[in-house]
Amino acid sequence: MSTSAPPDYSQEERELLLATAADSVDFGLGRGEPFPVVPENFPPALQKIRASFVTLKKHGDLRGCIGSVKAIDPLVKDVAINAFKSAFSDPRFSKLKADETESLQISISILRTPVRLLASSEADLLAELRPGIDGLILEEGNRHATFLPAVWESVPDPNLFILLLKQKGGWADRYWSKDMTCYTYTTVLVE
Repeated sequence: MSTSAPPDYSQEERELLLATAADSVDFGLGRGEPFPVVPENFPPALQKIRASFVTLKKHGDLRGCIGSVKAIDPLVKDVAINAFKSAFSDPRFSKLKADETESLQISISILRTPVRLLASSEADLLAELRPGIDGLILEEGNRHATFLPAVWESVPDPNLFILLLKQKGGWADRYWSKDMTCYTYTTVLVE
């Protein structure tokens, strides 16, 4: 499972990230764009280049989840962008409406650096994958897909976890290729 009380983010930093995500959703409702974050106005830990996913839930049900697997922006900016995208660009849902914000729960998954697995087969991947702990990225050519570690809560079976991730990426159920690249990662969960 994801770390819920990370030693590398203080309570204040965690609250700032959640407030930034909420501000970005509110700003998006009024202006149609993410909250314009100035990273230098935040603590140094939130200025570091990090990848994140922002998950929105309404009454406990998924309402949006978008993120980045590659770290290219300061964490606080990445959170603002992904909160906006989760609210207004997740293709599985309609755009968030103003009357939904009061019942919205926000969580942020900060990705730790992914580790490449040398899996030459799906059996190798299954042997190395740590259920309940690892997030997983599959890549081949222009296709890629990821499941956060939190997905283990709803898909605890490793075989099904990989199968559903392959389906998400557009690969056939039994597909495997020597060109498939696999990465695992853990996250710091902020909620």
